[in-house]
Amino acid sequence: MALEQKLEAVLFYKGESETKTKLAKLLGVTPEEIEEAAVKLGTTLSSRGIRLLRVQDQLELVTAPEASEAVNNVRKEELVRDLGKAGSETLAVVLYRGPVSRADIDYIRGVNCAFILRNLQVRGLVQRISNPNNTRSFLYEATPDLLKHLGVTEITGLPDYQAMREELEKFESEIQKLEQSELVVEQKTNI
Repeated sequence: MALEQKLEAVLFYKGESETKTKLAKLLGVTPEEIEEAAVKLGTTLSSRGIRLLRVQDQLELVTAPEASEAVNNVRKEELVRDLGKAGSETLAVVLYRGPVSRADIDYIRGVNCAFILRNLQVRGLVQRISNPNNTRSFLYEATPDLLKHLGVTEITGLPDYQAMREELEKFESEIQKLEQSELVVEQKTNI
């Protein structure tokens, strides 16, 4: 498979912008090779429904401007639909664990949440903010509008807020211990 095809697949899977440096590391190539692949991918997508957005060192797949009417129709339909179980679970993680990275949300839920997070952002329930610990990534948190809708003036006013935070932290700690013990067993079997 050509590098530009791998790049397209990774960007599609990620569902958000990513730096060329990180993409190079993920794909086992140089940033220069990523740049070449981005140029080819951009050319290939120039007449398609999605485009390659290039902003400084960031790359992201986005919808083509010509498709805006169709995308807006889908967006309107999404706004009137129920959140569903996946949306509710993701929103709960953001509310009780946020600000939280997409990777952590994916980890807690056990599935890729890019589409659900985008849906929650479109609805104005979740917002993406810069990660103060890593300027190349983002965190997700509840919007003030969501808190108003829920009738709380601060996030700690949510029902069972402290108990839920503790349960999530306990869950994450147990998973990390399990992964560490599996890693030790794997290392011992490789010796």
